Amino acid sequence: MKKTKLGSQGLEVPVLGLGCMNLAGSDKQFIYGKADQQESIALIQRSIELGVNFLDSADIYGPHLSERLIAKAVAGQRDRVIIATKFGFEINDQEQMTGRRNGTKAYARLALERSLKNLQTDYIDLYYLHRLDPDTPIEETIEAMADMVQEGKVRYIGLSEVTKETIRRAHAIHPITALQTEYSLFERTLDEDGTTEVLKELGIGLVPYSPLGRGFITGELKSPEDFPQEDPRRNYPRFQGENFMKNLELVDQLAAMAAEKSATTAQLALAWSIAKGHVPIPGTRKLKYLEQNIGAAAIELSAAEIVRLESILPLGTTQSGNRQTM
Repeated sequence: MKKTKLGSQGLEVPVLGLGCMNLAGSDKQFIYGKADQQESIALIQRSIELGVNFLDSADIYGPHLSERLIAKAVAGQRDRVIIATKFGFEINDQEQMTGRRNGTKAYARLALERSLKNLQTDYIDLYYLHRLDPDTPIEETIEAMADMVQEGKVRYIGLSEVTKETIRRAHAIHPITALQTEYSLFERTLDEDGTTEVLKELGIGLVPYSPLGRGFITGELKSPEDFPQEDPRRNYPRFQGENFMKNLELVDQLAAMAAEKSATTAQLALAWSIAKGHVPIPGTRKLKYLEQNIGAAAIELSAAEIVRLESILPLGTTQSGNRQTM
C-alpha cells in the first residue's frame, strides 16, 4: 500500500484509510443501520492485512462502541495501526449525547481519558475536535489539545468541519495536522470557498469523509426508495426528488469513464481524491467493497483525466449533503 505524508508535521499514513463509523453494531444516530460486531472486527483486521491501517473513529459513534470495537480488532498489534478519533459532542456519564458541543479544557480532558480507556491504548495518533463549540474560543480548545501532545497522550491534532478562519486561529496556537470534512466529487465546497488553498498554505492535510458522496457515487442507489425509512440520508437534498434523478445522470457519466479504466465508479472517485493529494476514509461493512476501495490506490489518473472528471461534476453542480461549519 502506498503511503503519504498527512500534513507537514511528520505523520505518515496509507493513501486511504478506513472510516469506522458504521461498524459499531448500533442503530443509533450517525450509524446507517445495524452491523455485526464480529464481522466488523474481521473487516478491520483484513484492512490492516492489506495495508490500510489508518483507522478513523469518534467517541460519538455508538457512542463509544466504535472505539471499543477497534480496541478488540487491534489487540496485540497496536504498533501496526494509526488510530484517529474525535471529541466535541458532549456525552454524559450514562453514554448519552446531551445535544451540546463542548470544547472546554475540562471536557477535552475528560473525553481524551475516556477514549484512551475505550481504545485500550495510552496514546492517540490523531485527535480531532469533531465540531467547534460556539461558546468556547477555539484557542482554549487547542491549548488543551496542545497539552495532550506535550504529555505524549496525543501525537497530532486535527479539526473537523470548521471554516478557514477557525483553521488559521487554531493553527496559530498549535500546528494542525489534518482537517476532516465531507469532500468528494459530489461535495466540493472546500474548493469553492477557498479552504483548500488555506490548507495548502499552512501545510495541513485533508481527510475527506463520505468520499463516495454518502453512497451516491457507488452507483448502487437507483431510487430514493432504496433507503430504509429511518436512514438519515432521506433528509439530504441530493437524495430527494428531482435532485436525485439529476445526480443519477452524473453518476452514469462517471460509470462510463470508470469502465474505460476497468474500474468501478467508487474506485474512480477515490483515485481522484488520492490524486488530489488527500487521504479519503471510505467506510463499508462488506469485505468485497473494502477490497474494491483499496484497489483504488493502484489507479493512476493523468492531469487530463482529473480535468475530465471535474468537468463531469463542475463546482456547484450537485446538491450538497449536510455540512455545517463554524
